[in-house]
Formats: sequence, structure tokens, C-alpha cells
Amino acid sequence: MLSTILKLKAWLVKGLELTVMTVMGFLVVDVIWGVFTRYILHNPASWTEELARMLLIWTGLLGASIGVIRKSHLGVDFFVNKLSERYRIVTEMIVYLLIAVFAGVVLIYGGYRLVSLTLTNSQPSPALHIEWGYVYLALPISGFFIFIFSIETVIEKICLLLKKHLNR
Repeated sequence: MLSTILKLKAWLVKGLELTVMTVMGFLVVDVIWGVFTRYILHNPASWTEELARMLLIWTGLLGASIGVIRKSHLGVDFFVNKLSERYRIVTEMIVYLLIAVFAGVVLIYGGYRLVSLTLTNSQPSPALHIEWGYVYLALPISGFFIFIFSIETVIEKICLLLKKHLNR
């Protein structure tokens, strides 16, 4: 059972990383095309800036999910590193619990509400005519990944604390 879950997680992480790399690749090509049409052809493509904005939203939010998976999010750990190992683990556990709460409330719930409202009001983008609700789907999707990987880290920290307590 555990090996199946670990395989599923590895597959999920690889898929997420591949998605971010692909979206980032499209973003680079889009920006290069925008610069080319503006400065070389002197006839800027009207859709490149809008597409870049959309792709940047997806790249940033899904990239944040990968940051949580790799435990490489931005943090000020100067004071935390001065704590004993036990308190450091507890502090990390609290931080990841807060990240999970933020992801659940703001990204998943708030993102779902934003997507629903935007799709209900039908707000297409001016140049590409893509509904902004589909772009905002990046919020609940990345929120889901951030939530599950934060909870996984909290469980790891609890297990580590229990193991250290039992080895006393």
C-alpha cells in the first residue's frame, strides 16, 4: 500500500514538473515572438502579452506547488536554526500546517469561488477570447497540490517527533 502511494506521488510530482516546464517553454516562445514582432517586424502581435500573463499565472502557481514538494519555499530560518532540534521540528510542522490552511481557504475555496464567479459572468480575454475563469483554475489546482504536500510534510514531522520521543 505504501509503495503504491509513493509511486503515485512520484508520478504526480513528475507530471507537475513536466507541466510547469512545458508551460514555461510556451511562455519563453511567446515572449520571444512578442519581442520579434514588435522590434523586428514593427508590427506587434496583440495576443502575446495577454498569453504571457496567462502562462505566468499558471507557471507561478504550479511552480509554488513544486516549491512546497521540494521544501524550498521562501522562509526566514535564522531564528528557527537557533532552536533545539525538537522545537525546530515543531516549528516546521506549524509552518506547514499554516501553509495547508492558507492553501485550503485561499487557494482552493477562494480560487473555486473566483473561477465560478468569473465563468458565470463570462469574462473572456480581449485578444484571445479565452474565459479568464479557465486561467484562474490555476488557483484551486495549485492549492490542491500545496495542500496535500503540506499535510504530507506535517505527517512526516509528527512521525519524526514520535520516533525521537520513543527512542529516548
